Amino acid sequence: MRGFRDPERTQVFLSSFGPIRQHFALKRHLLRASLYRKQLGERFAAWHRFTEFTQGPSAF
Repeated sequence: MRGFRDPERTQVFLSSFGPIRQHFALKRHLLRASLYRKQLGERFAAWHRFTEFTQGPSAF
């Protein structure tokens, strides 16, 4: 918890960071480099689509 002074803020950060980290964590040692790059590219594209959708202007 180095750098985090408030345990509540730490928990808020870690609860959102965990799923995001897992989305990009590939088992590189089990993949060929070309397949790793392809899968990581697909995951970044999905992430960009998701963040574009959630950060877009609201209809209200």
